[in-house]
Amino acid sequence: MAQKPERKQGLGKGLSALLAEMGPMAPAPAPAMSPPAAVPTPPVLPLALIDPSATQPRRQFDEVALAELADSIRIKGVLQPILVRPMEGGRYEIVAGERRWRASQLAGLHDIPVIIRELGEGDSFEAALIENVQRADLNPLEEAEGYQRLIREFGHTQESIASLTGKSRSHIANLLRILDLPENGRSLVKMGLLSLGHAKAVLAAKEPELLAREIAERGLTVRQAETAARKSHDTPHRRQAGDTSVRDADIEALELQMRDATGLAVSIAAKNNAGTVTLRFSDLDQLDMIVSRLGSGSF
Repeated sequence: MAQKPERKQGLGKGLSALLAEMGPMAPAPAPAMSPPAAVPTPPVLPLALIDPSATQPRRQFDEVALAELADSIRIKGVLQPILVRPMEGGRYEIVAGERRWRASQLAGLHDIPVIIRELGEGDSFEAALIENVQRADLNPLEEAEGYQRLIREFGHTQESIASLTGKSRSHIANLLRILDLPENGRSLVKMGLLSLGHAKAVLAAKEPELLAREIAERGLTVRQAETAARKSHDTPHRRQAGDTSVRDADIEALELQMRDATGLAVSIAAKNNAGTVTLRFSDLDQLDMIVSRLGSGSF
């Protein structure tokens, strides 16, 4: 892979520093009326001319938080312009600010203030990643996937990503380890049921999938998970009465199906055609969703 040209120092200062390097703004599609104040009004674009980026690092948008932002926008408007880049056919692609764009649609707006920049795909992805990281808008898995893409597709190293985002190199390295988790572990990280500390313990376990499931089902602390990971190498693995180490493939498939449908950690314990289904929630919003679905019969 060709080495990416070295960027100037200071990228760790954030999105504004990165944009300062990328050159001047592209001209607005039409001049905007400037108020008497010294600060110019940003141009606006119709929401219908703006498309989300397919490479947006953030994959999940909390519906409750989005509705709250829409309520705020109805009262106060969009206080910070979104960053877009011009595309073919007179359309624009979001570089940073997709959440504000989505909330503006919910609020019934037709236009949104924008900053327009001529950005290549690599610079666009970097800017989107920086904004999301600095706003803490990404879950650890999304953040790790973003860093991995910077390395694989844009020639970055862990050191350059640390400089780019203002994070430590050890933080970058630890997050990238999440991508080595088994599939159920990655899903639990995405749902907020496994922290970065849990993930490190799971990776150290003899059977990572089993420990990931145990953490979710029993709500283990990081220290308890680390202890379990150490013991997994000391104790011979045996199938005993009530042991769920060896599980029916159909049961595991049902758990995965229910997790995909609900976005929750789901565990099923079955024996002799009877058993229990356990749903774990990580915040009150998820609990409200469970109660609402049970009441409406939509589960």
